[in-house]
Amino acid sequence: MLNTKWVSSLLGLVLFVMYLTGWWVSREPDLLVAEIKQSRQQLGDAAIVGYSTTTALIRVSETLLDKSGGYLANDIMPPFVMLDNMPAWELGVLEMSRDLALALRKDFSRSQSQSTENTYLKVAQPMFNIDHRSWAIPSAESEYRKAIAQLYLYRAELMDPAKPDSQFYARADNLRDWLKAVEKRLGSYSQRLSASVGQDRVNTDLAGDASARQSTDSPGSKVIKTSWWKLDDEFYEARGASWALLHFLKAVETDFADVLKRKNAMISLRQIIRELEATQQAVWSPMVLNGSGFGLMANHSLVMANYISRANAALIDLSELLTQG
Repeated sequence: MLNTKWVSSLLGLVLFVMYLTGWWVSREPDLLVAEIKQSRQQLGDAAIVGYSTTTALIRVSETLLDKSGGYLANDIMPPFVMLDNMPAWELGVLEMSRDLALALRKDFSRSQSQSTENTYLKVAQPMFNIDHRSWAIPSAESEYRKAIAQLYLYRAELMDPAKPDSQFYARADNLRDWLKAVEKRLGSYSQRLSASVGQDRVNTDLAGDASARQSTDSPGSKVIKTSWWKLDDEFYEARGASWALLHFLKAVETDFADVLKRKNAMISLRQIIRELEATQQAVWSPMVLNGSGFGLMANHSLVMANYISRANAALIDLSELLTQG
C-alpha cells in the first residue's frame, strides 16, 4: 500500500513538473521594437538604409530560437512533443520571416531584374525553407542559425563603403512587391480564423476575369469549418505571424521613410502597425474559446480575424498608394 502511495505521489509530482515546464516554454516573447530602434540609434549617422529591416529579420529569427525553452516545433521528447500552441506560433513567425528573406534576396538587394543576386542572401534564403519539424541532420535550428550568420555578413557589408556589392534599395516597387506577398498571407490567416464557426463560402476563384480557367471544376459553394482540434493552432500561428510582421513593418517605417512620405503613405503604414499591435494583447482565457458568432461565449479566432482583416485592408490601400505616381 505504501509503495502505491509513493508511486502515485511521484507520478503526480512528475506531471506537475511537466505542466510547469510546458507553461514556461509556451510563454510568448516580448516585442523587440524598442530594442531594434535603439540598435539603430546607437549607430547615429553610421546607420544606413536597410539596417533596420535586416536587423529586424535577424532579431526575430534569433528570438525564434532563443526564447524561453528554445525552438520547440521539432522537439520529440515529452513534455515538449505534446505542446502545440507554441510550435504553431513559431510556424507563423517562420512563414513571415521566409517571405521577408525571399524579398531581400530577389527585390530589396537588387537594383533591377538583370542584376546579380547577393551572395549572402542567396545562401541564407533557402536555409529558412527547411522543414520546420526537422530534428535530425540537418536540424531546423542549425539551418536557421546558418541563415542568421549570413544575414549578419550581409548587414556588415551594407555598412562598409568599400563593399559596394551588398546594397539595399528602398524603392516603392520593391516595397510593393513584398507587401503583395504579405497581403496573401494575411488573407489566408483571416479566412482560416473565420472558419472557426463554419462558413458557407461562394466560389470566387475565377471572379473578375471572364476568360479565366482552372485545372478542374469546383463546386459553386462549399461549407468550411475548422476542426475543433485545430482552432488553437490556427489562432497561435496567426498570432505569431502578426508578431513577426509587426517588427518588419516598424523597420520598413524607418528604411522606407522617404518613399512613404513622398507617397503620403506613412499614416497608412502606422494604421497597419496599430491593428497588428492589437493582435498581441494578452489572452486571459486558459484556452482559445470558440463561441458561435453572436452567442454567449467569446470567439477568440473571430476577434483575431477582425484585427488581421483590418490590417490587410489597410495593407491593400498602402499598396495602391505606392503604385500611384
